[in-house]
Amino acid sequence: MSAFKYVIIGLAVGVTFVCNAQTKLPPAWQSSLVRISDEGTLTYVPDEDGNTIPDFSRVGYHHGDKSIPVYPVVKEVFPAKEGDSGALIQQAIDEVARRSPDENGHRGTILLKRGVYKIAGTIVIHTSGIVLKGEGDNLNETRLIATGKERRSLIQVKGRGDMQEVQGTRVKIADDFVPVGSHSFRVSSTEGFRAGDRVIVYRPGTQEWIHAIKMDQIVERKGTRQWTPREYNLAFEREIVKVEGNRIFIDNPVVMQMDKRFGGGEVYTYRFDGRISEVGVSDICFESEFEDYEDLEHAWIAVELDKAENCWVKNITARYFAYSAVSCERSAKNVSVIDCRCLESKSLITGGYRYSFNNWGQQNLFMNCQATEGRHDYVTGAQVCGPNVFYNCTASQTFADIGPHHRWAIGTLYDNIVTDGEINVQDRGQMGSGHGWAGVTQVVWNCRVKRAAVQSPWTSGKNYCIGLKGEKYPGHFTDRPDGIWEGRNEINIFPRSLYMAQLMARQKKKDLCILIR
Repeated sequence: MSAFKYVIIGLAVGVTFVCNAQTKLPPAWQSSLVRISDEGTLTYVPDEDGNTIPDFSRVGYHHGDKSIPVYPVVKEVFPAKEGDSGALIQQAIDEVARRSPDENGHRGTILLKRGVYKIAGTIVIHTSGIVLKGEGDNLNETRLIATGKERRSLIQVKGRGDMQEVQGTRVKIADDFVPVGSHSFRVSSTEGFRAGDRVIVYRPGTQEWIHAIKMDQIVERKGTRQWTPREYNLAFEREIVKVEGNRIFIDNPVVMQMDKRFGGGEVYTYRFDGRISEVGVSDICFESEFEDYEDLEHAWIAVELDKAENCWVKNITARYFAYSAVSCERSAKNVSVIDCRCLESKSLITGGYRYSFNNWGQQNLFMNCQATEGRHDYVTGAQVCGPNVFYNCTASQTFADIGPHHRWAIGTLYDNIVTDGEINVQDRGQMGSGHGWAGVTQVVWNCRVKRAAVQSPWTSGKNYCIGLKGEKYPGHFTDRPDGIWEGRNEINIFPRSLYMAQLMARQKKKDLCILIR
């Protein structure tokens, strides 16, 4: 094995690695499913159905290919001398929203100067190109306190309207079977499609599929709902990169098998005119007032994003919120959540509370985050269409598990997560109102846990646990198919991070220390 070089490289996604030439490690262990060369190229080994672990690297702000920008400060705000500061901040946002954007869609930064801002309502950003930035996330820097008893988000980044299908563009996927990891497939007609088109890869929910994964047979208890087809019509956002003959090539891979037996798939173009972009929230300390440890009548979320893409939340600390530090809702896409903390949540310790970093959206990246006293600290909701990535995050004093929590999340990477609790990917059965299978194409890579259960559903793909440090246990049901496990308690897994290896391989940055042996 060649010696490590001493390398310090800043990445587009904002992380720095340092490697020391004197470090001596045991021989590197590699997964049989993803092989990496000395040059940093990756080889994916398919299973018997042709499925491979997908490329998760095109997530976050501009797919990780652009640095988070620094906008010039165009407005400064100071805390109100007395009473509520919410109106001052909202007025500044509305003023900057009236500015004309530059060629990159940027309007400017609102700088919240050091001090304490008491806010009784919700601060809303509806316009692209605005950054709300403080002077630091420590208690003595820029501190926003959500006052009162209303359950709400303190900051809401939210566009308008909804996604609209472009009528007349829908075509059938012509292949009988498209495996996980694929970047192309044949369609019935490519007429009208071209590179750069934003498309939906649509996978219909069918009763045949629900029956095949036995989600019409969830053991009943009060409130249990069996799965129904209309709830599982899945819409994966993609961009066409190339059209050749009747074959379409897409930017992000297929993360769930497209199978003619279960309805196949379709492709159509879409518009989302009201979705906003280039909005950032950074360097702020958020707090929620509360009355006692189990109080529910106070602010729930520090920063909520929806109907937004290519946005970021960076270097914020949220204390005492009942639900999340950051919550990416269904129409949040390509959001980077970096260097954020969710600390000391205040709520009941039961279902529906303490989802520290919560994701319902697509192609989002949560990186270098920390959570304490949460329940589901790095978590996805129901019918979440990936890829999505949680990378290099920690959770301590946790009261529940990390992983896909609800009904059927697709294509999530949990990479270098460290927790004193569990990571679980399993059939949740009648938990909740009948969650059933939590997800497919869930990849747990080089994580450190108390224990983990990773199972695979009977169809649609596999779940993977590679290089886990911790105990393996059976999970909620002991008779479900096991996931794909490799390298448990191996010391020197290579690459250490799947996400970073995939990003560097795609960007052809071969000298990064994570890829050098």
